[in-house]
Amino acid sequence: MSKCQLRAMSPAETEVLRLVWQIGEATVQQVHEALPEGRKVAYKTVQTLLRRLEDKGYLTHKIEGKAHVFCPAVKREAVVKRTVLDFLDRLFGGDPRPLMHFLAEDGHIDAEDIERLKELIDKK
Repeated sequence: MSKCQLRAMSPAETEVLRLVWQIGEATVQQVHEALPEGRKVAYKTVQTLLRRLEDKGYLTHKIEGKAHVFCPAVKREAVVKRTVLDFLDRLFGGDPRPLMHFLAEDGHIDAEDIERLKELIDKK
């Protein structure tokens, strides 16, 4: 399945994929243990989420001993880009300005973030 044909993820799948990206490659147990403290998710649920992500083309796996080790099949940046552009299209008709205004007024942007944005703008 090509990257542009990846199916949408649920919030739980997104959380699990983010953890696999952070770990690099991970077993079900490693992902389960990496969940935030207080996040009560059954081991079997994590296993199901990893399989769904593999079925959707976001992960692959290899077998090491008795364990399935899941590896990213797509780069984080590609998924973020596609997701943000899809979000912009659906919510703002593709116009990034309303999103930028929201983040500037209601988001959690501090002076350091603004300076970084100015640097990015200057590079353009």
